[in-house]
Amino acid sequence: MQNHSLALANEPVKTLLWKLSVPAMAGMFVMSLYNVVDMIFVGRGVGALAIAGVSVVFPLQMFTMAIGMMIGMGTSSLISRSMGAGDMKRAERALGNAIFLILILGSTLTIVGLAKTTFFIYLFGATDDVFPYAKEYMDVILFSVVLHEFAMSSNGIIRAEGNARVAMVSMFIGALVNIALDPIFIFALGMGVRGAAIATVIAQAVTTLYLLRYFLSGKSSLRIRVKNFLLEWAVVKQIVSIGFASFIRTAATSFIAVIINRTLASYGGGISIAVFGVIRRVMMFAAMPSMGIAQGLQPILGFSYGAKRYDRGIEVIRKSAIIATVFSVAAFGILLFFPGPIMRIFSTDAVLLSQGTHAMKLAFLAFWLVGFHMVGSTIFQAIGKVIPTFILATSRQILFLIPLILILPRFFQLDGIWLSIPIADALSFSITLVMVIPQMREFKRQQALIEEGDVICTNH
Repeated sequence: MQNHSLALANEPVKTLLWKLSVPAMAGMFVMSLYNVVDMIFVGRGVGALAIAGVSVVFPLQMFTMAIGMMIGMGTSSLISRSMGAGDMKRAERALGNAIFLILILGSTLTIVGLAKTTFFIYLFGATDDVFPYAKEYMDVILFSVVLHEFAMSSNGIIRAEGNARVAMVSMFIGALVNIALDPIFIFALGMGVRGAAIATVIAQAVTTLYLLRYFLSGKSSLRIRVKNFLLEWAVVKQIVSIGFASFIRTAATSFIAVIINRTLASYGGGISIAVFGVIRRVMMFAAMPSMGIAQGLQPILGFSYGAKRYDRGIEVIRKSAIIATVFSVAAFGILLFFPGPIMRIFSTDAVLLSQGTHAMKLAFLAFWLVGFHMVGSTIFQAIGKVIPTFILATSRQILFLIPLILILPRFFQLDGIWLSIPIADALSFSITLVMVIPQMREFKRQQALIEEGDVICTNH
């Protein structure tokens, strides 16, 4: 077993959690920072409608991310459990199948998107004044689909083998390249929204090259072997079944973005779509620390579960839940009390600032509950339980948020859209709590049985 596996097995849980989470948080922080900076450059350099145009393409980017996360999360869970059981061949087979799935699904999405660009832009909720900006952006960003999916899935796989630093560096590289190229293409070359898209594609390409170099250099515990590219139904089934919940959750975000964009177009027009674009990026940025903790939790819990070390599993869940909650409470305080200054970072448009400040106060009312929900939904994914993973991954988006968005605006207009977000957060927190408590009791029961068996063996 490699050094990474030994660390997952023996290193103190608290030390290991920070070792895996901090790089994930740092990398995701920078990655979300470049999304924010990207929007700032677009808003300051082109205008509020350009923000709306980029926001309209967001469903495509989230769907791309959904595929990458499905393959990455499903493969990560399979690799963690395989390594915990000492089966490296099975882990490497999962890696090969994952790469080939990315090539197939990503290429298909690019081809379909390029063939029907105008159709999808209007489907995503563009108004006539927003359409030109959205088309400029989407025509270019489609060429990054395979690259984006590979980066998303590879980072999860690398964390699963315990090497979070490489995943962090890859996100740093992509973010820094994008941030550096944005002002060149948007301002210096005068390419506007199209320039922002070109910068993103180049950044994704550089990230992909870095990740490929890692896998091919021999530094990874896993090896890319051509024979493992041949899809094996048993492996694909496990990857998809475990990762499907992540796919549904992220794809639901894409679907919800479409519903929200179309609803905003009816109640507030292009400016309201721009407001939602800013709020969404701020929300993703604020959620990054909790997401980093959840990603640090996944390989530790998956390995511990595979090795039947339930005591370590219980410990890492408790610590992760506490830390993630502290992060989400801190973010809640900042967002609730300083919405105006945050909105002014993105634009000087008076209408956008007024509407955005009000919307942000409503949208983040229950954000302090988000950290626990993220940790809770990761628990079942890490241990390979498909149905609970699916329920928790989809409850917020599908069970709660979509009906709320369809119903509340009829009574509260624009405010109904913003209020749908915290209500869905509160409801998803409740269902997570109800499901996590029995699972923790089961871990304790299994650990007690192991300890009882050890005592019996010792006495004999």
